[in-house]
Amino acid sequence: MALKDWTYGLAKYIFKEWVLFFPSFRFRMFFLKRTLKQIGNHTFIAMGVDIRGGGGTISIGEDCVINTKCTLDGRGGNLIIGDSVDLGQETNIWTFGHDPNDDFHAVKGGDVIIEDHVWIATRVTILPNVRIGRGAVIASGSIVTKDVPSMAIVAGIPAKVIGQRENKLSYKLNYRPWFQ
Repeated sequence: MALKDWTYGLAKYIFKEWVLFFPSFRFRMFFLKRTLKQIGNHTFIAMGVDIRGGGGTISIGEDCVINTKCTLDGRGGNLIIGDSVDLGQETNIWTFGHDPNDDFHAVKGGDVIIEDHVWIATRVTILPNVRIGRGAVIASGSIVTKDVPSMAIVAGIPAKVIGQRENKLSYKLNYRPWFQ
């Protein structure tokens, strides 16, 4: 690898990290809209979100809230987040991992699809090859390893259905910080 390529890559990485912690919402969104595959209108992405894989495989719908210290991983597949999705702080969404049964610690990945009106509470971990159905709720601290049906409320490690959401899902998230 040429020194020029290495320094360009390092500068790009440092710039990306700096942008994600920049306090200006408008400035941050200006650069994120050019980095991610898609960001819908009225979507809020807080400072300190960790975006892995360059962002070219990450799509975020309209009216979403992505809170601080979330990890959005697009290295192992597509990460598709629908409309009016609420991600709590410190949520980790992984499309990339390792095969525990491989002698050489091989990597494997898969898509993560989060449909509209999903509420993911604080400190949830979502692993590759998962689809979360429309209107589902994921309780705090859960680890999602399998698909979640629409309108289900899940909790635990691994996440299991504990209830059903009774809601018409007619809302749009419209988080607007005072400093915007």
